[in-house]
Amino acid sequence: MTSVSSTSSSTSSGVTVTTSGTTNSSSIDWSALIQSAVDAKTAQADTISTTITSNEAKISAYQTLQTDLQTLYSGLSSLSTAVVNSLSTSAFATRAASISSTGDVSASSALSMTIKNGAAVGDHTLTISQLATAHKVSGTAQSSQTDELGYSGTFSIGLSGGATSDITITSTMSLQDVVDAINAQTSTTNVQASIVQVSSTSYQMVLTGTEDAADITYSSASGDDIMNELGVTDSSGTFTNVIQEAQSAEFTLDGISMTRDTNDISDVLSGVTFSLLQATPDGTSLNISIETDTSQIESALQTFVTNYNAFRDEVIAQQATATDGTADSSAVLFGDGTMRNIMDALQNALNSTVGDMTMADLGLSFNEKNELELDTSTLSEILSTNLSGVTKLLSAQTTTSSSQLSVVNTGTSPQSFTLDLTVDSDGNLTSASVGGDSSLFTVSGTTIIGAAGSIYAGMAFTYSGSTSQSITVTSTTGIASQIYQVAKNYSSSSGALQTQITSLTNRDDELQQKVDDINSAASTLQSQLQTQYAKYQAAIESANSTLDYLKALLNSSSSD
Repeated sequence: MTSVSSTSSSTSSGVTVTTSGTTNSSSIDWSALIQSAVDAKTAQADTISTTITSNEAKISAYQTLQTDLQTLYSGLSSLSTAVVNSLSTSAFATRAASISSTGDVSASSALSMTIKNGAAVGDHTLTISQLATAHKVSGTAQSSQTDELGYSGTFSIGLSGGATSDITITSTMSLQDVVDAINAQTSTTNVQASIVQVSSTSYQMVLTGTEDAADITYSSASGDDIMNELGVTDSSGTFTNVIQEAQSAEFTLDGISMTRDTNDISDVLSGVTFSLLQATPDGTSLNISIETDTSQIESALQTFVTNYNAFRDEVIAQQATATDGTADSSAVLFGDGTMRNIMDALQNALNSTVGDMTMADLGLSFNEKNELELDTSTLSEILSTNLSGVTKLLSAQTTTSSSQLSVVNTGTSPQSFTLDLTVDSDGNLTSASVGGDSSLFTVSGTTIIGAAGSIYAGMAFTYSGSTSQSITVTSTTGIASQIYQVAKNYSSSSGALQTQITSLTNRDDELQQKVDDINSAASTLQSQLQTQYAKYQAAIESANSTLDYLKALLNSSSSD
């Protein structure tokens, strides 16, 4: 606080007047005073901001767990169900084929194959008598491919049993022009033309069918007989030089003789396409083995081990302690109940016994660091000796009490229940219900699909029966499908982790609003204090000015 004082004396008419004191100008640090008052006001905001920062760290940790779980269940999707059909993405539905030969024939030179998911496994024997071939004919030699031919006329061309096109040739057109005119209609006629250069002065036109086992058809419609003029046909319309006859493929599969008009055969074994490459000599055969591609199962399990350990490592990091035994500063979820519940659920699933088998039968175990490991040799052995047991141990499986109800898909959360099917008087399936509720399944023709949002979502069946009946549906859930469900449920947009994230986010929004309100009030206070202290400063300066005046006046009086 500034003191204002002065000392002086004077004598007048025998009266002595004395004043004492000192005069100082204002030296108060107004800015410091204002900042101190503002800091006191914002101290609570700083405390709240610390809470917000702590919550943000927890949100980030929850999001990391959420992402790790999403990766975990995504990697398990191919192991979670054992549906076997052409649309299945299950690792158990993938197929591999091996081809060997009996006798003096190269298996890879005679046959190639493509196999869809869900194709029936089994062994087959194939012999190839002849390949399907396309019709190919040629004309006589022409001296030039670019000189005008001088022929004009219209002819029709195509393949036997197929569409034809009329092609008009003018006298100014060359051999190359004729070829181009024919090829312009190939998409319709399936006949393709080309020129073979025999020598520098000899060119022949070749006609080839683009489909096997179909003869080229030709007829002259008007004007010159163009193909006859070019030596492709004789005067009767017969092709003069047949390079290759059209013929069907002939082969025998498992002792059954068959013919096809193509060498790419996809209608013999469901889900299998044979590409015939060459005929097999007498006394030789091709041996085909179609099996489950177990390498896909092995790969999926190795991915699972990696993803599980990544999640586990994140959980362990959140359980770290400092040297004094308290939670480490980075372990923002130390003691978190949701995280603990997830780990318990995952470990319970891993410890499941399904069909008298456990994860140890797959070669899965925990090492001394409690990390999940996979013994690939143990896995390979069990896959080769007990694939059905492995399938049941890992995946969700659904069976029905009637052969008339076929399982198309088990879904990711298979259920056991009784399905009541209603068929009308015409034998048409009209509804499928559980416990009298027909909204749980939709019916389209013979297909029955679990309603979205219900516990039956993802389940699908086909019904071949013609009468109403109740069929028992039984599902089992393996280790992979259990872990898939745990990981998916906890990491979903409505799961426990998202609930925690949303709660903390909302709380931070509320706290941030408080911080904003406090800072706004502090800003208002600062403005008020600046105005108030400016008045104080002005008052002090005015007082000092008055004091200086009085001092000068007193000094002047004492000198008289």
